[in-house]
Amino acid sequence: MQYVKPAGSPLAVENVEEIAGHGLRGRVDGQDVLAGNTKLLSKFNVSYPADIDQVVDSIVVVAVGGQYAGYLTVADEIKEDAAQAMRELKAQGVSTIVMLSGDKDAIVQRVAKELGITEAHGGLLPEDKAAHVERLKAAGHRLAFVGDGVNDAPVVALADVGIAMGGLGSDATIETADVVIQTDHPSKIATARRIAVATHAVVWQNIWLAFAVKAVVLALGAGGLATMWEAVFADVGVALLAILNAVRIQRMKF
Repeated sequence: MQYVKPAGSPLAVENVEEIAGHGLRGRVDGQDVLAGNTKLLSKFNVSYPADIDQVVDSIVVVAVGGQYAGYLTVADEIKEDAAQAMRELKAQGVSTIVMLSGDKDAIVQRVAKELGITEAHGGLLPEDKAAHVERLKAAGHRLAFVGDGVNDAPVVALADVGIAMGGLGSDATIETADVVIQTDHPSKIATARRIAVATHAVVWQNIWLAFAVKAVVLALGAGGLATMWEAVFADVGVALLAILNAVRIQRMKF
């Protein structure tokens, strides 16, 4: 079936709704239109050619008026620094990198092999991604999940650290995330981890410094050797030293 736009008149689009993990449903010039994956067509009992399932690339299947109309091929490109990001994360000791995607499994496995990703799963709905994350957490893993689509928001919230791509990411995912990568470069994930490690080290340095100084001044005070000035240093002085130590992070190169 072929839908032809009436000559000289704009398309009237209304009642558009998103069906999570499937696609979009709406009305165009009074006709019901479906656009998404083959699961969407199956959900509304729309038959389609069987050979569509054999297409390797990602596709958007379209149905008009309850009948199959055709499909669009969508070719995704791997970001230039994606391979670099995987290498840097592994060099930092990240033992397992798992790819969870709603794209076709054949595409997901191809990308995972090219980037050296440990484990990959394709054709997932949002609830499937959540189930995988819950399984990994139940196994004792500490997880950081990176996503940009609206369907990633629940999993970003479920992970120990949720990371969103801020440039092209959905608002829902950005609002849910703990960390937002503004430039959409995967290599920045490794940079963010280096910053986190350095910040964690500085925090513990400040904690032990405060404990050590206060313990010494407390011991001196118990022996009658500490004056008011030692007490001031143990309070205000230690706070100032902690601030100066934390400022070092701004001078570090990541």
